[in-house]
Amino acid sequence: MVLHTLNRSPHSSCCLSDCLRVISPPAALILIEDGAYAATLSNAALFLDLAADIDCYVLQPDVDARGLSTVLSPRFTPVTDTGFVELTLQYERVQSWY
Repeated sequence: MVLHTLNRSPHSSCCLSDCLRVISPPAALILIEDGAYAATLSNAALFLDLAADIDCYVLQPDVDARGLSTVLSPRFTPVTDTGFVELTLQYERVQSWY
């Protein structure tokens, strides 16, 4: 089980497309820092081919800092910093994309 963390905007890096190409169940994805921009409704199409059993999260403090709370895609569950730490403990490995 792998937790994938991604901290780059989909508009400034190919990290998201690289990650989505290799991610497979059982896994989860959490968007952090500028990666939070990918969790918006305007970017929902990027995740259409992502397996339904891959849980997607976004770090709430990063959403708040970027003013994205009203435009989040329902595909993403916001988590606190504590929730992020709990996710890292749930998964065997953490793969960072940056």
